[in-house]
Amino acid sequence: MIRKLLPALCVLATLPAALLLPACAQTTSATTPVSNEVSGMFTFLREGEFVQLTVDDGQLSGFVSRYGDTDSDKDQFIDHFFDKATLQADNLSFRTKTVHAVWYEFNGTVTTIAGKQQGEEGYRVMRGKLTMHKLDAAGKDQASERTVEFKSFPDASHIRNH
Repeated sequence: MIRKLLPALCVLATLPAALLLPACAQTTSATTPVSNEVSGMFTFLREGEFVQLTVDDGQLSGFVSRYGDTDSDKDQFIDHFFDKATLQADNLSFRTKTVHAVWYEFNGTVTTIAGKQQGEEGYRVMRGKLTMHKLDAAGKDQASERTVEFKSFPDASHIRNH
């Protein structure tokens, strides 16, 4: 019996693992292709500010690094780490933690730009709606929305190669 199965087992051992997974696992990964490819830095609202996206083991994390704009933190970097974040296919959303009575929400997409090479500035773009929440002196949320487009920073390896 083992001698009859041995040739079949040898064939199975040479197949890629993806072909050996159950059909439902293949469907799940095909509909939610969370990839390390979106990891990196993107522009933010002002020159010098940025959004950092990191995909590790299929989990999205990151932060917004921005300049402070109040008397106590004017022109100092403030990091707003993600409180919640999701990436499903090209749909991206995150909400940051509150720092100095300010937090951000983003809902949109992250895509690659045709004609750009991986590693070039603007190869990936985050497009969508950014909402800035700011608590006033009375603790009331003052939300402001805008449509944004944040471009990826160039990859350091790309700069060295050109």
